[in-house]
Amino acid sequence: MIKTIEYFWNLKNFTPNPKQKQAILHTEGPLFLTAGPGSGKTRVILWRTVNLIVFHQVDPKKIFLATFTEKAAHQLKDGLRSLLGLITNETGQPYDISGMAIGTVHSICHDILVDRDRVFSEDGVRSKAPILLDSLAQYFKIYRRSFWRELLGAGGYLVSDNIEEDEETAQRELNTYFSGSDFYSRHYAATNIINIFNRFSEENLDPNAHQTDDEILERVLKMYAFYCVSHKGEKIDTIDFSLLQQRAFNKIKNYEGSKDAYDYIIVDEYQDTNSIQEQIYFELAKKSKNICVVGDDDQALYRFRGATVENLVEFEERSKKYLNETPTRIDLDTNYRSKKKIVNFYTDFIDQTNWAKKDGSGHYRVADKNVQSFNQEEFSAIVTTDRADKIEVFDKVAQFVHDLKSSGKIEDYNQVAFLFPSLSFRGAKNGAVADFENALNDRGIQIFAPRAGRFLDIPEAIEIFGLLFHILERPSHQGQASGGLRDFRQWQVGAMYHAEQLMAEDSLLKEYVTDKQEEVKKIKADYEALMKVINKKKWKLDNNLKLDMIRDLASASGLSKTARATLQKRAFLELLKKKQQAKQPVSLKYVVNRVTSVDWSVLDLFYHLNGFKHFQKMYEMAEEGIDEGPVCNLGLVTQYLARFMEGYTPIITASFLTDKKFANTFVGSYLYAIYRLGESEYEDANDPFPKGRVPFLTIHQSKGLEFPYVVLGSMNKIDRPADKKEIIIRELLEKEGEPLDKISHFDNMRMFYVALSRAKQMAILPQWKRQQRSQAFKNMFAQNNYPIIESVKIDELPLIKLEEDDLGKSYSYTSDYLNYQQCPRRYMLFKKYCFIPSRSQTMFFGSLVHQTIEDLHHLLISERKKKETA
Repeated sequence: MIKTIEYFWNLKNFTPNPKQKQAILHTEGPLFLTAGPGSGKTRVILWRTVNLIVFHQVDPKKIFLATFTEKAAHQLKDGLRSLLGLITNETGQPYDISGMAIGTVHSICHDILVDRDRVFSEDGVRSKAPILLDSLAQYFKIYRRSFWRELLGAGGYLVSDNIEEDEETAQRELNTYFSGSDFYSRHYAATNIINIFNRFSEENLDPNAHQTDDEILERVLKMYAFYCVSHKGEKIDTIDFSLLQQRAFNKIKNYEGSKDAYDYIIVDEYQDTNSIQEQIYFELAKKSKNICVVGDDDQALYRFRGATVENLVEFEERSKKYLNETPTRIDLDTNYRSKKKIVNFYTDFIDQTNWAKKDGSGHYRVADKNVQSFNQEEFSAIVTTDRADKIEVFDKVAQFVHDLKSSGKIEDYNQVAFLFPSLSFRGAKNGAVADFENALNDRGIQIFAPRAGRFLDIPEAIEIFGLLFHILERPSHQGQASGGLRDFRQWQVGAMYHAEQLMAEDSLLKEYVTDKQEEVKKIKADYEALMKVINKKKWKLDNNLKLDMIRDLASASGLSKTARATLQKRAFLELLKKKQQAKQPVSLKYVVNRVTSVDWSVLDLFYHLNGFKHFQKMYEMAEEGIDEGPVCNLGLVTQYLARFMEGYTPIITASFLTDKKFANTFVGSYLYAIYRLGESEYEDANDPFPKGRVPFLTIHQSKGLEFPYVVLGSMNKIDRPADKKEIIIRELLEKEGEPLDKISHFDNMRMFYVALSRAKQMAILPQWKRQQRSQAFKNMFAQNNYPIIESVKIDELPLIKLEEDDLGKSYSYTSDYLNYQQCPRRYMLFKKYCFIPSRSQTMFFGSLVHQTIEDLHHLLISERKKKETA
């Protein structure tokens, strides 16, 4: 019996509607899929890919499948492995997608640069991988004073003998130019420069090819040119996420064989693509013309990151322009997620705006969409409140959430989400966010909002960092401080106070901290003893070590027994001799650091501290499903600590602790930057939503998610003038697009459309006195009467169970099964809560050897071909 794709649909209980089926079975030519909320687009993408691989024998390596977030990429990988595994079980035919280009566009661009499969190079030699700088690393690169001054110098700002004065003048000018604020802050100037640099990169702008009469912009272009060159290193390059795409595009465009790299290009969330990404996709599809884009312009949220919604809206015209082909358009317009009245509400809401172009040539929105709900129940799925006092309204909403859980209508509080345009304002929680939280807390309901306000202000971060300060080094509070620095210093004092309270409650924790303090004191004392000898002998730390120096060092007055024993240890001396014989001598500094370092890192300290009862209770609550919030927050702490170790040093030495170097680096630079940066309202981190807590999310964070109950915490987002970056790009590149005076309004309408379409069972839209509401919401309430929350009969609501992802998830024997068998708790931390292991820098030796042998093999082949053609 020949098994058809319909046979496997039946096995998965999947019955595609006619449009889904047409999209899945489409194989030739460009394909334009408009995919409304809850329309099953992920299933369509997965089954279309399966159809190509299984039923059309397309090599997975010839398929390029890109999506927007890491979370969505993992979902696609797991879903594809699950479906192909199901087919293998039935047919015995194995399928390998390990070499498939599937992931975020950034991850695929990185692979193209490295060229692991030797697809984009003439000689088949793999390129060196550049060090990828994420947004935080990019910030530190530009913010560091030494580089910042080089950057300002490239722009012609540092011209007098007074560098500090020139620097302040430059920062004021840049901040006024980009944000209209006369701040002298280097932090604000650096973030403004980063934002415009990223836009330049995403537009593939050549800074040397554009001239302008705008003197400040001319300076910024020169700074950008210097920044681009600064990523070139003597041995290895660095690159940020935006330049990564530009570099990959240039590699694709400059290699003739690129057109044969992929037979099928599939791009999800196409409305969130930027200009350079569009160029990449069309360049790769030039020969095959098999490009499939999937998206919904009504859910375009990322203009601030350079996303160009016109890429989707005008895809049909651009396909004709670049490929000389008219795409097949299929509208996935059946919503399987939400109740009928929710779908009706958000479709009517988006129509409150006039999307037509003034010249009558079309619309700024994909035309002729007709989103319909699969569920046709006349259920009161849109609920509001009377316009009473704010606190009274918040109490009613909080009581409704409490009643849902206490009556068993939801199984966990994380089935209710509160969505806001933003969660914080200048590092503190917005008013409605704090008031809703208080109303829920009054009923014993905790929230999970690590990105509301500053992450460093959450209790778990305060406690961990306070304990680290006690162990390693008390931060210095000397000198005058600006308002921001004063607040940060107050945070440090508070963190240390909380740590003292924990130690007062747990004598074992106090004893541990004291022991670690003594270790630090000992290596500092050893360092001082060794440096006295070095200074007396007038040795230089960077000079090569001579073995006869060891005797003088070991006899240093005041040196601890441990340090002396290390210096005199036979194995250590043999190591030094072998290095000298191999003409790889070590420096005197290496020996001093080796002798005066502790055998733990800041991440090791974190895990040690988590063994004490205060933190142990958090893990027990998570394991029992009572409250996962604190453990999720601890997982985020490990991510920040790991970032510090990667960017600065994984080793704690006495020289690093001397003269407040550690405090200045870890506290004064790293943590202060995190404190100043706060958490962006546009954050799209893949944080887990812990059981036992109500998630408070920005609408941007909620993109791609769904919840049985959604509370819209605000119905207002002010329409603002066009961003300066958008104006600059339009003028420099002479680009057309949505009217500058309309883009803020258009973006706000799309944002609320996303929020409203997250709800499955019910969307709650609270109203209160003196509440600000966008005009579209005013229109909706004027045109309709919605039931108030008190009228909802809880006992008549359906029971909503916790859902598992039914797209499938793949597990491996080594990284999943064996790790779980070894320690279920550790597996839970690393897999579920995204903890970073303390020894994350380790590498599997076998993998390294295999890769090295493969590289040598291809190099030999390349050299042989060169000789044959010579």
